[in-house]
Amino acid sequence: MSRTGRVERATKETKVLVEIDLDGTGVADVSTGVGFFDHMLDQLAKHGLFDLTVRTEGDLHIDSHHTMEDTALALGAAFREALGDKAGIRRFADAKVPLDEALAEVTVDVSGRPYLVHSEPEGMAQIIGRDYDTTMTRHILESFVAQARVALHVRVPYGRNAHHIVECQFKALARALRSATEKDPRVSGIPSTKGAL
Repeated sequence: MSRTGRVERATKETKVLVEIDLDGTGVADVSTGVGFFDHMLDQLAKHGLFDLTVRTEGDLHIDSHHTMEDTALALGAAFREALGDKAGIRRFADAKVPLDEALAEVTVDVSGRPYLVHSEPEGMAQIIGRDYDTTMTRHILESFVAQARVALHVRVPYGRNAHHIVECQFKALARALRSATEKDPRVSGIPSTKGAL
């Protein structure tokens, strides 16, 4: 059975298309107009082994906030759609990913209950590249979690370079989501004593 999701979202601020295949090979075709954000979505696809298409047109003449927020909302919704009833998945997973001097630790529960815990080093440079505001990383994750309906804990205990701090979060998220959503042949039905997620 195909585990794919497709979401289109249009507002006065953005127009977004997201397609995801959870059982892909890590192929990404991403264009949001925010270069570093595109790079992070590429990381999510590559290290999660998700095939991912993202097409976003946003009000970048204002700033990149709406573009990244609405893309993350659509990504979360597509991810939830692709999971279907979640039968046979592992559900829980964690990953640690270093990137030079920075380390990210991510734990996820594909629970049906959205919750985010997020911490990263203080005093990071505010802008990466031309237009990625580093204060948006938490908001991107909040938006994804709200629509994907997962519990997500992300912690960067140390790091100096803003590029490394943000990138290792996306790579660790990818690895944790990949593991949590993989089918486990020993799991029969929904991995919950409630019988639903």
